[in-house]
Amino acid sequence: MVFLYMYKLIITLIIVVGLLINNNIEAHKNIIPDEAIRLRVIANSNSFHDQHLKFRVRDELQKEVYLVLKDVKTINEARVIIEKYLVKFNDTIKKVLAEEKNSMRYILEYGIHYFPKKEYKGIVQEEGYYESLLVTLGEGKGNNWWCVLFPPLCLIEAEEATDVEYKFFVKEIIDEFFRR
Repeated sequence: MVFLYMYKLIITLIIVVGLLINNNIEAHKNIIPDEAIRLRVIANSNSFHDQHLKFRVRDELQKEVYLVLKDVKTINEARVIIEKYLVKFNDTIKKVLAEEKNSMRYILEYGIHYFPKKEYKGIVQEEGYYESLLVTLGEGKGNNWWCVLFPPLCLIEAEEATDVEYKFFVKEIIDEFFRR
């Protein structure tokens, strides 16, 4: 009986270590294509209020951009649509600031901009200059948030998810293994 328990424990540890090693290897892969367009929002500062404002702008812009890019198939088509909707995106930022009763200045730019190194959902993106839709709030001295607009690696988050159930995969494996 003790031998069987020890055997199961050792097998479980091997599985967990294997999964951790695999996740670490996956974290260093870069699946963002060379031809991609990013969205970056830089907060005025790291104060609670400024970070909250950054996330509000992010949330509303993601929803807006998702609506106009959801059916886009090529990067050139995405570029044309982004430029076409810059005024609309600007209006979205103005609306968020008005709702927050904030008259902070901001800059909305589309072009080539510097990005620091970032790890997002296990994907490492090296620092460099990338095509992007950039929003700088106020002084732009706070933490930034960014993701990939095209291909739509972050826009899926803008959709309202319902009936989502989160599970811890390793725990499920261990539970199933010890039930036997």
